Amino acid sequence: MITDASTLSPQSRDEDAAEVGLRPRALAEYIGQETVKANLEILIAAARQRQEAIDHILLYGAPGLGKTTLAHIIARELNCQLRVTSGPALEKPGDLAAILTNLAPGDILFIDEIHRLPRTVEEVLYPAMEDYALDIVIGKGPSAKILRLDLPRFSIIGATTRASLLSSPLRDRFGMTYHLDFYRLDDLEKIISRSAGLLGIDVDAISAKAIAACARRTPRLANRLLRRVRDYSEVKGSGVIDADICAQALSLLEIDPLGLDRIDRKILETIIDKFSGGPVGISTIAAATGEDLATIEEVYEPYLLQLGFLNRTARGREVTPRAYEHLGKIPKIEN
Repeated sequence: MITDASTLSPQSRDEDAAEVGLRPRALAEYIGQETVKANLEILIAAARQRQEAIDHILLYGAPGLGKTTLAHIIARELNCQLRVTSGPALEKPGDLAAILTNLAPGDILFIDEIHRLPRTVEEVLYPAMEDYALDIVIGKGPSAKILRLDLPRFSIIGATTRASLLSSPLRDRFGMTYHLDFYRLDDLEKIISRSAGLLGIDVDAISAKAIAACARRTPRLANRLLRRVRDYSEVKGSGVIDADICAQALSLLEIDPLGLDRIDRKILETIIDKFSGGPVGISTIAAATGEDLATIEEVYEPYLLQLGFLNRTARGREVTPRAYEHLGKIPKIEN
């Protein structure tokens, strides 16, 4: 049974709502992340044999790689209740205490974006994770007393995109830490084919491969692209996704065969045309493109670095020969 905590962040719910119907419900259905799956199978089987709660688990990786999906799968495999909340939603210790005191033995509390927990809430979490106890301060000043409430043995699954922002005391209290890698293209093709079947979409192998290549190695984006191509095929075609319809839809979305969108190309072309390929500082790039610095650094730059189209140097960002080749531009030769 899976329920949402009363302090569930509405932003998290809205973001994931469209993906719920496509999520695998068991580890056997989960595609990719083979090492993580193998370790989770052992962890879940051992917990079943001992008939006890699993150890606390930390999942970290880029957005859209399946952290929330894995938390739901773990709860279903163990046939236990999953309570869902997020770090920003737990504003004060009382929010966390209200959830913890309502947990039953074996329940799982999933905390998304756990690195954004306020420090006061995090400190309440320490004894809860380690000693299964909740310390409540009654009164103020010299007369204040600490009341310790025993909690049932429960498990916490934390998910984060920024593992480095977790404090060491919190990170060390997780029994298992798993890193979710970006997906291989063949795994993304399998995910697209599976999602197409669930959505009743007729898509051929060539189109599935093309969508996978544009998905930035991320399942969430692959499913979103599949739905957009489906929309195009229903409006402009017969509803069947073939190579021509897929190419037309991706072209309308301004996404090239490697998954670069208009902003990606704008960043690269700005560095090439205005700054001779670099090096140039990230703040200068933001000013020249009119894009937010943090958005460039956190959303666009990581994928350009993965493709080898951009280099970070001590002097700034540089466009690589591979990017010149992809954009059809000729590097300037210095005299």
